[in-house]
Amino acid sequence: MRYEDPVFRPPCEADSLIIQATIGCPHNKCTFCGMYKGKKYRVRPLDEIREDIRMAKLVWHRPRSVFLADGNTIAMRADDLVEVLDCVTSTFPLVERISVYGGGRFIRGRKVRDLARLREHGLSIVYMGLESGDDEILRRVGKGCTADDYVRAAEKLREAGIELSTYVLAGLGGTERTREHALNSAATLNRMKPDYVRVRTLALLPGFIMTGELEAGTFEECSGRQIAEETRLLIENLEVETQFLSDHVSNYLPIYGRLPAEKASMLAAIDRALAEPDNPILGPRVLHSL
Repeated sequence: MRYEDPVFRPPCEADSLIIQATIGCPHNKCTFCGMYKGKKYRVRPLDEIREDIRMAKLVWHRPRSVFLADGNTIAMRADDLVEVLDCVTSTFPLVERISVYGGGRFIRGRKVRDLARLREHGLSIVYMGLESGDDEILRRVGKGCTADDYVRAAEKLREAGIELSTYVLAGLGGTERTREHALNSAATLNRMKPDYVRVRTLALLPGFIMTGELEAGTFEECSGRQIAEETRLLIENLEVETQFLSDHVSNYLPIYGRLPAEKASMLAAIDRALAEPDNPILGPRVLHSL
């Protein structure tokens, strides 16, 4: 298998076979992200992808799951992605899950029938970065989508029978819009009805556009305590039936649970952390990489 580094995948795909179907991200304008800034987006030739899948078969006989990298593989032409999916399922007939990253902007414009074809040919789940349900924050960070766009994209995936795991980026509004970020993200998620809500915490590393805003004083980062309070407000206002996961190294608190059934216990866990005035868990972090 051949990879053009760096290659990223969701933490829950750590045990998956990764096939790089696309390189980079076709949007690549988000100010908080540096994942694909060194790559120019392109779709790899189908013959190369097929060859990588055949190469993978030589060393990995029975993967349970396959992740098709890079940052927005859902943006491939439907016919091409169907061919890739068919190659995966014919080479690994016992595969249980095939997944991709998919931006709302690229799903919003898809026909439901094309998404349904992808599901019929093996696509199980799409990981989508909502990041925030607040339109002002989405505008500031260059997401290229509105909350309504994300709702429509989620509706299309649901109609097509594809599971949706969506990300919320805690702290993305900074201290100025932390409340709006929590409340509007909850409202948007309630409309999206994703199967999974995964929280990440904003971590500004050298080279990110938003890091420059932090250094210039135009953005004020939330503290660990403010992140916990923001997350509590988010969960408190979520009414959707979903699995809530805090499965990333960037996060302060390990909050997991099924909503709405376990909401009370999740809120209680955050309250216990907040009740300790100098709780070291909520103290400053040093993150060199994620």
